[in-house]
Amino acid sequence: MAARSLVESKVGAVVNAAPFITGRYPNLGPMVLMEAGIPALEGVGEDFFRSCIEREGSPATIEGCRIRLGNGTGGDGTLLTPELVRERLEGARANLSTELDAFARNTLSYLEEDKALLLDPADVPEVATRLRGRHALVVVRGEGYREDLRAIEDYVRDVRPAIIGVDGGADALLDLGMRPDIIIGDMDSVSDAALKSGAELVVHGYARGSREAPGLDRLRALGLSSKVFHIPGTSEDAALLLADECEASLIVAVGTHFSLVDFLDKGRGGMASTFLVRLRIGSKLVDAKGIGRLWAARTRPAWLEIVAIVLAALVPIVIVTQSSPFLKTLINAGRLWVRSAMGLR
Repeated sequence: MAARSLVESKVGAVVNAAPFITGRYPNLGPMVLMEAGIPALEGVGEDFFRSCIEREGSPATIEGCRIRLGNGTGGDGTLLTPELVRERLEGARANLSTELDAFARNTLSYLEEDKALLLDPADVPEVATRLRGRHALVVVRGEGYREDLRAIEDYVRDVRPAIIGVDGGADALLDLGMRPDIIIGDMDSVSDAALKSGAELVVHGYARGSREAPGLDRLRALGLSSKVFHIPGTSEDAALLLADECEASLIVAVGTHFSLVDFLDKGRGGMASTFLVRLRIGSKLVDAKGIGRLWAARTRPAWLEIVAIVLAALVPIVIVTQSSPFLKTLINAGRLWVRSAMGLR
C-alpha cells in the first residue's frame, strides 16, 4: 500500500537507508515501484539521511548508484532493477515457512492474553448510526480496496448498508463518492476533510495500562466530538466488533488483512486478536470480493435469459396476428404498399 501511494503521488524516486527486501518474506512494494518506472535506490545508509535533515526541500540528483544533494553531500547505494527484485523475492518466498512458524507461535502466545475478545462482552460505545438489523460495510485501506469497492457499487446503492471507514478507509470511500457513517481508528492516517465529513467519530483506545486514546488529541484540536472504544487488537478488529456488537445482520469487509504477507507488511508478528474476532463474528462476516460476484450474478441476467423472455413475448403477438382478420388485412396492405413504393410487382 505504501508503494502504491508513492506511485499515485508521482514521486521522482524512492531512496532507502536500508534494503527494500530483507528476505524475511516476499514484500511486493519494490516490484510496484519497478512496474511504475520509479527509480529505487537502497542501502545509502542512515548517515546520509541524517545529513539531509537540514536540507529538507532541496533538490537531489541520482546518477547510477549515487545520490547527490546540491551542497555536494552524497551517498552510495544499490539501484534496484526488476531482475534483482525478482531474484530477491524468490529467495524471500523460500523463507516463508520459517516466518509462518514464528508467526503461528507468536499468535498462540497472545491468544491467552486476548481471549477476552472471544469470551467477554465488549464495552462498545453507543453510536447514533443504526446498525441493528442492517448490513454494515467495513472499509480498510488494504490491498485491492479500490477494486473491491467498485465491484460492490451496485450492492451499496441497492442495499444501502451502514458504512464504517477504518482510518484511511474513510478517505478511500470519499474518493469514490461514498460518505462514511462512522469513522473508527487511531485517527493517524485519515485526512482532516474525512474527519469533518459529518461521520460519527470513534477513537480506538488502548485496553490495558493507562487506557489512553492518542487519537483524541487530534480531534480535540479540530474541535470535533467523538467516542472512545477501548479494545485490544487493531482498529480493523475494533470496527468489526463494533458492527457485530451493535447487531448488524451482515458485515461486508473491504481491504481487510487476512494473509501472512498482509500481516507482515503491517509489521505484526501475530494475529491473535484478528483470529479471535473472526471466530466471534463467524459466518456474519463476508469478503467484498464474494459479494461483488454474487451481486453481479443476481443483477445481470444472462443473454440466453433475455432472448428467452423476448421470444416468450413474441409468441402471443404472433398468435393474435394470425387469428385476427383485421390484422391480417392491415399486414397485407402494408406489404402491398411497400412493394408498390419499391416498384415491385
